[in-house]
Amino acid sequence: MNTVRGARERARIEVTAAIKDEARRALAADGAAKLSLRAVARELGMVSSALYRYFPSRDELLTALIVDAYDSIGAAAEEADLRARTAGSPPRARWLAVCETVRAWALEHPHEYALIYGSPVPGYSAPADTIAPASRVADTLIGILRAAYEGRGLALPPLPAALRPEAARMTADFAQGLPPETSAALVAAWAQLVGLVSFEVFGQFNRVVEDRTAFFSHAAGQLAHGVGLTSA
Repeated sequence: MNTVRGARERARIEVTAAIKDEARRALAADGAAKLSLRAVARELGMVSSALYRYFPSRDELLTALIVDAYDSIGAAAEEADLRARTAGSPPRARWLAVCETVRAWALEHPHEYALIYGSPVPGYSAPADTIAPASRVADTLIGILRAAYEGRGLALPPLPAALRPEAARMTADFAQGLPPETSAALVAAWAQLVGLVSFEVFGQFNRVVEDRTAFFSHAAGQLAHGVGLTSA
C-alpha cells in the first residue's frame, strides 16, 4: 500500500510541475492576465476537469507561480549573502552581492519577475501565504543591516522629525533590532532597487543607459551608502 501511495504522490508532483511549467510558458507568451486553466490543460493534453484537481482555479495556479518566483529570487539572494558572508565579506560587500544577484535573477527570469514586480493581474488578490516568500529578499537585506549595526559599522541616515513615528512603526513591524533611521532608509532603498531592476527588465533604459552593468553597480553602491553602509 505504501508503494502505491508513494507512486501516486510522485505522479502528482510530476503533473503539478508540468502544469506550472506550461503555465510559465503561457505567461511568457501572453502575460498573466490571459492565463487560462483550459488553455494550459489543452496544451498538456489533459481534460480541464483533471487539471482542476490540482489547481481548482486560475488564482490558485497564479498563487503557486508567484510563490515559486518569490522563493526562487529569495533563495538566490540568501545564497549570495551566504557566499559573501562565508568569504568574510563586510556588510557593504554582502549588500552589493545581494543587489547584483537580484538583478541577475530578474534578467534571467524576466516573465517571472514581471509576475511578482510588474503590473497587478486584473481580478487577482494575492493571499496571505505569499507574504513570507515575498519577504525573503528584504529579510536578507535587513539581516545584513543588523550585522552592520551590531558590529558598529552602520552610519545612521538623517531622519526628519515628522517621519520618526512612521519609521518607528516600520521598525516594530518588520525591522526589529534596527534604529528607525535605518528602517526608513531601507524601505526607500528597497523601492529604488526594484525600480532600477524594473527599468532594465522592462526596457526603460533603452537609449538611456548603455553600460547597464557598470551603472547598476554604481547605483547599488549609492543605495548601500544611503542605508548607512558607508565603509568598504
